[in-house]
Amino acid sequence: MSTDTRTAAAPDPVAGDLIGSGVEGGLADQIAAWWQRVRGGEMGALPAVGGLVVLVALFGSLSPYFLTPINFANLMSQAASLVVLGMALVFVLLLGEIDLSAGVTGGVAVAAFVVLNVRFAVPWPLALLAGFAVGMATGALIGFLVARVGIPSFVVTLGLFLGYQGLALLIIGAGGLYPIQAPELLALQNGRLPVWGGWVMLVVILAVSGGMAVWDRARRRRAGVPNRAVSLVWIKLAVIAVLGAGAVFVLNLNRSQSVIPIEGVPIIVPVVLTILWVGTFLLDRTRFGRYVYAIGGNAEAARRAGIKVRWVKWWCFVICSGLAVVSLLFAQTRIGSVDGAVGRDIVLSGVAAAVVGGVSLFGGRGRLVHAAIGALVIAIIINGLGLLRMEAGVNLLVTGAVLILAAAVDAVARMRAGGAGGR
Repeated sequence: MSTDTRTAAAPDPVAGDLIGSGVEGGLADQIAAWWQRVRGGEMGALPAVGGLVVLVALFGSLSPYFLTPINFANLMSQAASLVVLGMALVFVLLLGEIDLSAGVTGGVAVAAFVVLNVRFAVPWPLALLAGFAVGMATGALIGFLVARVGIPSFVVTLGLFLGYQGLALLIIGAGGLYPIQAPELLALQNGRLPVWGGWVMLVVILAVSGGMAVWDRARRRRAGVPNRAVSLVWIKLAVIAVLGAGAVFVLNLNRSQSVIPIEGVPIIVPVVLTILWVGTFLLDRTRFGRYVYAIGGNAEAARRAGIKVRWVKWWCFVICSGLAVVSLLFAQTRIGSVDGAVGRDIVLSGVAAAVVGGVSLFGGRGRLVHAAIGALVIAIIINGLGLLRMEAGVNLLVTGAVLILAAAVDAVARMRAGGAGGR
């Protein structure tokens, strides 16, 4: 019996060599390990990426306008608010919670901002800070009721979803409409970088990605944790370079229908990418992020390990509501005005974006980039069906079907993985 125990506990010589060398297997080993995880149910954003490719090919063949530079730029602007809202909801979905009020929370905050700025002549930076205060205070209230009082998040946020629709009407007024007058905010969705600015953006992205990879490898080496094959870093950077260069090239083409040229990467693109990077850093490379995943995997085990579960949940709802304000600000600056119905329709699309991208509804699994990919899938469906002049009902039917399919994939994946959480 003791012999068996010693044999089982003995380190594998190959694994020991890999750890000693600081490398977690070669490229072929990494691919084989990834494939094993996929077969075990940890598919991540793979279905969403596949759906993205299929949708682009489908709408590209059905509509002559889909793959044009002007539609590509429009798609980036259309998707921005949904991408940010999907990322916002990841913070609560990772906990196994949900926030049905994120859209109307952002809507009330933006309504407060625009009324203060237009009706009461409050300078737009101060009015915007007041709007963010409203949004984050709402997130703090939700976090308190869920984490401290123990009310299910579904009930709390459903109540706020209903109540905040009325609050937005009271702030704006029935049938009211306020224009967004701050040119700096309108430029978020309507401005463009100079042609050279898009290439500078790509260089910065590559530099940051490469720098983070070097930093991660150094940290793992100091901690005695094996590193993955360095070839994976080069492949990742090459993919970013190729896809990024293609996107910048297309967006730098003149997409004007008149004599005045319209070219350059929309300003909203680097803004959203910055939010994505900061959020990813928070979840992937900080203690707070590790706590979020631990709570989503098993809240009781996390509590017994000394994690302050209530505080982490509280902060996740605050972050979610804060990002929801950013999302609605992007949505309304694209339109240029705010009305009493602000924020009513977007939140369910945000949940759909996160789930379609591979974020688990059961908590503990998913990343911000997955929500971003899912949001692109939803945005492409809306954009493509609009170009084909389909009725709004068809749009809702297709989006609902995609959401159900994604939820089914998530449930099947968890069953195949034996219910074990993971990223």
